Amino acid sequence: MFGLGVTEVFVILVVAFLLFGPQQLPEVGRQVGKAVKSLRDATEDVRKSVEPELTLMQAEMKSLEQRLESSMHSSMKDAEAPPAIMNQARSPGISNEVKKS
Repeated sequence: MFGLGVTEVFVILVVAFLLFGPQQLPEVGRQVGKAVKSLRDATEDVRKSVEPELTLMQAEMKSLEQRLESSMHSSMKDAEAPPAIMNQARSPGISNEVKKS
């Protein structure tokens, strides 16, 4: 329970009993219970509203990752191609020679 051991919970209950007395302790307990319940409900609402957005973002990231890997793979294939094939792929109007002035 909230990372507290039995001893810690017992000490908190004793201190609460000493502070509030036997008449007010049940009402304080109800108020604390309501506060904890409302906190849980609010946390659940936030989780429900954020979770679909996170799922969408993860799907987009996976798609981008796949596109990047595909692009890298394609670039690696182009880089490994023999020079003769690369020369044939160039447009005929472009010359590789440097003209001397």
